[in-house]
Amino acid sequence: MAVSAYVFIECEHGKSMAVADKAGRVAGVRDAHAVTGPYDVIAYVTASNFKVLGDVVIKKIQGIAGVRKTLTNVVVE
Repeated sequence: MAVSAYVFIECEHGKSMAVADKAGRVAGVRDAHAVTGPYDVIAYVTASNFKVLGDVVIKKIQGIAGVRKTLTNVVVE
């Protein structure tokens, strides 16, 4: 079952542009943008299933230098 999600990323000070650039290169990430507000970057991720989605978020996005924390919101419609 294919899934998609918006991943909200909090970054270390001054790292949002670099994190957005690196996140945008991760397989499965369709878009990643530095934004204003309580989170610094928002990424749109698609995956073949929830395990793959979890791997993208935990192993790849959270592994980017400068990422402090993430919040994942799965698309339901």
